Amino acid sequence: MDSMLTITDVARRSGVASSALRFYEERGLIASERAGSGHRRYPRSVLRRIAFIVFAQRIGLTLEEIGAELAKLPADRVPSRRDWSRLSGQWTKRIDQRIAELQRLRSGLTECIGCGCLSIDRCSLANPADMAGRKGPGPRYWLG
Repeated sequence: MDSMLTITDVARRSGVASSALRFYEERGLIASERAGSGHRRYPRSVLRRIAFIVFAQRIGLTLEEIGAELAKLPADRVPSRRDWSRLSGQWTKRIDQRIAELQRLRSGLTECIGCGCLSIDRCSLANPADMAGRKGPGPRYWLG
């Protein structure tokens, strides 16, 4: 147990709140052992898993998707750089899609937002005959 980290240590070293660590544990994304006092103790390798979780969330993976990815890691040893690379290498397409969506949103800041209001002069070009309005209220071009 001496090489194990307390939840406070893990929170400080990972930059993730203790409440989030408990939540990740409830979801099965990380695991702890209990000390004689009942307090959580984490292996040092949990820091890599937490970094992976944070990164995966930043690129848009859901916790369910993250759990499925983490389940692909070896249970009998600490994951290697190659293990991590194999998982994260599959995300390039997702990141590219996210970049394209953000670029589309950025260009939309100066164009009609698809609400059907026709209050911007450009709307008659981007939204002829109020086509967006027929799809319903709100930013229809952005809702998909």
